[in-house]
Amino acid sequence: MENGMSSTGDAQLDQSIRQWLQYDKNPKTKSMVQDMVKEGNKEALKKCFSSRMEFGTAGLRAAMGPGISCMNDLTIIQTTQGFCCYLEQSIGNLKERGVVIGYDARRFASLAAAVFISRGVPVHLFSDITPTPFVPFTVSHLGLCAGIMVTASHNPKQDNGYKVYWENGAQIVTPHDKGISKAIVENLEPWPESWNTEEALKSTLLKDPYQDINTEYFKAIQKHCHHREINKKSEVKIVHTSVHGVGHTFVQSAFKAFDLRAPYAVEEQKDPDPEFPTVKYPNPEEGEGVLTLSFALAEKEGASVVLANDPDADRLAIAEKQESGQWRVFSGNELGALLGWWIFRCWREQNSDAAAVKNLYMLSSTVSSKILRAIALKEGFHFEETLTGFKWMGNRARDLLDQDKTVLFAFEEAIGYMCSPSVLDKDGVSAAAIAGEMISFLATKKISLSQQLTTIYEEYGYHISKNSYFICHDQAVIRSLFERLRNYGGTKDSYPTECGRFAIDAVRDLTTGYDSNQPDKKAVLPTSSSSQMITFTFSNGGVATMRTSGTEPKIKYYTELCAPPGNSDVPHLKKELDDLVDAIIENFFEPDKNKLQPKPQ
Repeated sequence: MENGMSSTGDAQLDQSIRQWLQYDKNPKTKSMVQDMVKEGNKEALKKCFSSRMEFGTAGLRAAMGPGISCMNDLTIIQTTQGFCCYLEQSIGNLKERGVVIGYDARRFASLAAAVFISRGVPVHLFSDITPTPFVPFTVSHLGLCAGIMVTASHNPKQDNGYKVYWENGAQIVTPHDKGISKAIVENLEPWPESWNTEEALKSTLLKDPYQDINTEYFKAIQKHCHHREINKKSEVKIVHTSVHGVGHTFVQSAFKAFDLRAPYAVEEQKDPDPEFPTVKYPNPEEGEGVLTLSFALAEKEGASVVLANDPDADRLAIAEKQESGQWRVFSGNELGALLGWWIFRCWREQNSDAAAVKNLYMLSSTVSSKILRAIALKEGFHFEETLTGFKWMGNRARDLLDQDKTVLFAFEEAIGYMCSPSVLDKDGVSAAAIAGEMISFLATKKISLSQQLTTIYEEYGYHISKNSYFICHDQAVIRSLFERLRNYGGTKDSYPTECGRFAIDAVRDLTTGYDSNQPDKKAVLPTSSSSQMITFTFSNGGVATMRTSGTEPKIKYYTELCAPPGNSDVPHLKKELDDLVDAIIENFFEPDKNKLQPKPQ
């Protein structure tokens, strides 16, 4: 360390680097660190070594590179050793039941497998890339102790991720994340066999679930195919893109399982390519930019609908050609309304017993549209809200299933849908097939998705939403912005009662645990003091949530105007929501004072 590092006086950083060079056996990352030390590149060293990647309920997600702040061979080994130890402490029969590992980056998955095998734990390692939903499906289907999916999902190409599922088939929630974090720090030194992927891959403890799960998954989702005869005859033309991810083969198989006509695949994007050469961001949530090639293919083939998955195929976007010739990309909330309506309609056709509806549940996250609440109120089933993220919906669904309830559907506005209880997470593959069947059914009645969405809103009440964010890199500014709302007008522990001309009826603060709607003023949903989240309910039927992002320097807002059935003056409703959003930005965000950057156009 003499060359340039000792002068920093940062003993902890120094120690971190020494330890790294002692532990890392990957010649590439090791020499990168040695070069930084030799050149005395303190900035680069600080970036790589100042803080360990945080293991949260979403697992890990970070850029690939050397050091403890990045995804690399050594941090994968250390993370897996910690996870393995935590499982050994938590689950008595780990060595009988084992774990599953899926990936879209093979090397990291093999290292994770080597760690478990070195401890005598059976590993079901997929022999090829798979969609993320296959991992939770495998955990549930084979009754395993845990699942790991190595994927960056729709993050930029320099990133990678490590997503963890518990034995209940859902993503981990607190306190498991804290327990795993602690175990990682206690097991930083690689175990003797952790690097030995060659031996691990020859082990009798290693199994390949690929063929079996491929068969079983498509068998399981066929329970949700209700109109096979219509599907067989359907003339509807659909385009599908997997945006350089894993979705192509699996969506083709899902359509086949439903006897739907195979979708046209966007040739330039159908094969997995971690470089994502044709798009800037491989996230179909970004809308039209990602779908340019899909629209061109649809025009060429005369297709009216485009389906798009994100790279790990757990999300689904849909666009439809309008009579004007323009393409309409549906929001996650609009697709939640369409799929929720369709799945309930199919259930009702199969269940004539009027009492059975009392056993039914649908879920959505607190920042998603309240449209399912409106449908539930009218149709008599239960609707529940959870915190943001499928980890909460998956775990709540598991609790309900364990009480012999039926969980029909769950969704979040970030184009995530759980249409089948066999995967307790968002699943863009089953959602694509179910959407394909819905589109084919509506086509027999000459109804487009846009027309059907209007019908849903006419029947259950218009739900118009507007979501966006501001960028803010200064944590102190973010804190003071939210603290001002908690001590409004200079009065301690006092929230605003109005925003511009809009009266506020209720406030829920999931950072502090306050909810003005509850008799004891205590929030029912879990609270977290480490992230900011306040929801305002307005007298005009508006709901607005302001929250910080766990992974990005953003303050997000989610707003919705929920009108009662019968109020179908859409231009007026849209203007009312626009005015409400303007008032929230001006009075609560104060972008000029707080120097907030708006979302790039």
